[in-house]
Amino acid sequence: MTDNAPDRILRLNAVLDRTGLSRATLYRKIQDGTFPRQLRIATRCAGWRETAVNEWMRNPMFYSTEDSGI
Repeated sequence: MTDNAPDRILRLNAVLDRTGLSRATLYRKIQDGTFPRQLRIATRCAGWRETAVNEWMRNPMFYSTEDSGI
C-alpha cells in the first residue's frame, strides 16, 4: 500500500520542536548544508518539507543537502 498523502510543510517552531535544535543552530546547519533548506511559502513566510526533516532525523550526523534529491 503506497502513501499518496501530500507532503506537509512544517513551520519553524514545529521544526525546532521535532529536532531539538535552537534557531541559531538550525540556520547554521542550513548554511553548512547539513540541514534541508526551507521553502518560500509567501513573501514573509517559509517552511520545511516534513519528509526532508524526517530524512534528516533518521541520520543527522551524515545528512548532506548534496546527497539529497530534495
